[in-house]
Amino acid sequence: MRVDLQARRGGFALSAAFEALPGEILAVIGPNGSGKSTLLNAIAGILPLHGSVEVAGRVLDAPAGSPRTRAVHVPPARRRIALLGQRPLLFPHLSVRENVAFGPRAQGVGRVEARHRAEQRLEEVGLGGLAGRRPAELSGGQQQRAAIARALAAEPDALLLDEPFAALDAPSAAQARRLIAAQQGTVDGRYDGAADAERGSGRRAIPIVLVTHDPMDALILAARTIVMHDGAIVQSGPTAEVLGHPRSEFVAALAGVNRVEAVGTGDGAVRTSGGLVLRGHGDAVGAGEPASAVFAPGSVRADAEDLETVASGPNRWAGRVAQRDPIPGGIRLHTVEHPGIAVDCPSTHAVALGLRQGQRLAFRIDEADVSLRSAASAGR
Repeated sequence: MRVDLQARRGGFALSAAFEALPGEILAVIGPNGSGKSTLLNAIAGILPLHGSVEVAGRVLDAPAGSPRTRAVHVPPARRRIALLGQRPLLFPHLSVRENVAFGPRAQGVGRVEARHRAEQRLEEVGLGGLAGRRPAELSGGQQQRAAIARALAAEPDALLLDEPFAALDAPSAAQARRLIAAQQGTVDGRYDGAADAERGSGRRAIPIVLVTHDPMDALILAARTIVMHDGAIVQSGPTAEVLGHPRSEFVAALAGVNRVEAVGTGDGAVRTSGGLVLRGHGDAVGAGEPASAVFAPGSVRADAEDLETVASGPNRWAGRVAQRDPIPGGIRLHTVEHPGIAVDCPSTHAVALGLRQGQRLAFRIDEADVSLRSAASAGR
């Protein structure tokens, strides 16, 4: 899939260019209103666009001009692109089997063959025994699995997923994630032809574009990730790099990590504007060279001891608790001295510390948990 487009919805303008390879799951993350769903609707042909879209070697959109004298726009029904959102949108008057068979039937496949394909897909998603039921007789998770089966039964050239796990409970969402990965024969977010062949699927690998508000979906499923903000791509690359070392405070907040600006000290460490000296892995940062350090709030250890000596070494500092916020399994705190750095304290440790407002604590973090990047390499 090759995309290079501009689109507009009301007063909102979108511009995006990227490629997604066969067998690849490409994640698109960003806050609400950043243009993620608009992007999928433009690729699917639902929203008018200016630019080009090419899938499986077929030109679906192209502007007028060389080498074409007329603009190209293939309507949604002929694009061979499946778009699946939060709601399954199954036909309530049809059985699950007939819902899944609808795509092949619409493509001209005979009734018997279409039902055979539907039953195969339903077996793959674990709904083989429920093929005769109506959608209302299924749970929300089962309906979404049926919707995935219906999308894949049409044998599309690409699959677009618009936050397909958002409306599911945790167990159903986990099952749906495994299903998406398994349909592509992926291992750790990458297409694995050997695994696919071992399963004997015999299916073509297709690109999957997964829009999500949850960075964990990208981390679990996608080899590459695109970050969108205000209708534009602000960072893209391998998921481990995008989420492990964001290039901006905005992306860091989205990924849930601390990102601090610093300069090299000349001995392999960096010093922040707040005076923190940090050592880590990543780039070798020269003396005085602008850089950034990234680490997870949960990687920082809070302690009530050694307050006198804590500031004498790298990756250690002291601070007075200024803010406490509840998080799943613990408390997130900020200090007066370094308000931009979040520290996650597990509930059991918070109790042991007697965590309270104004308490002075010592903090430390291992070098292995700190990622360092020079400003020069971050710009590449």
